[in-house]
Amino acid sequence: MTDAQHDPQSPDLIAHSAAFRERYTPYDTPRPRRRVAVVACMDARLDLFGLFGLEIGDAHLIRNAGGVVTDDVIRSLAISQRKLGTREVLLVHHTQCGMLSFTDDELRNELLEETGYKPPWSPESFVDLDADLTQSLRRVRTSPFLPHVDAVRGFVFQVEDGTLREVVLPDED
Repeated sequence: MTDAQHDPQSPDLIAHSAAFRERYTPYDTPRPRRRVAVVACMDARLDLFGLFGLEIGDAHLIRNAGGVVTDDVIRSLAISQRKLGTREVLLVHHTQCGMLSFTDDELRNELLEETGYKPPWSPESFVDLDADLTQSLRRVRTSPFLPHVDAVRGFVFQVEDGTLREVVLPDED
């Protein structure tokens, strides 16, 4: 790959930090004001601040590919609840998610072919947004590490029109 093909954006992003410092106001505690943690996909189209009307300091935002509840998400939620006071969890999946476009085996095999190593982690791809969100809701609600599981809700964000649709567990209908 030539330098012309690889034009990193990080110099502009880092330069922006100098201007940011001029308007930065520190928030005095790592405890979120709204006592909520949001687990969502890392997709760049998801504006969680705009979607939920959040400000800096309002919530813990935990993001990964697909917004899947993995062991590391449970770890983050346990710290968020036990040490930093959150009491509510919102899970957000979205339409047109990249995790719908491949299987775990496809990615594992691709990585194995390119690197000679099979990843020790599971990609956790999925074929059904609602089914995966239901599984994620159950993972949070049944985790022995999370003391606050009564206020756990799941949503699908429709990237096509900006709407939010709640998904409830079948036994809660």
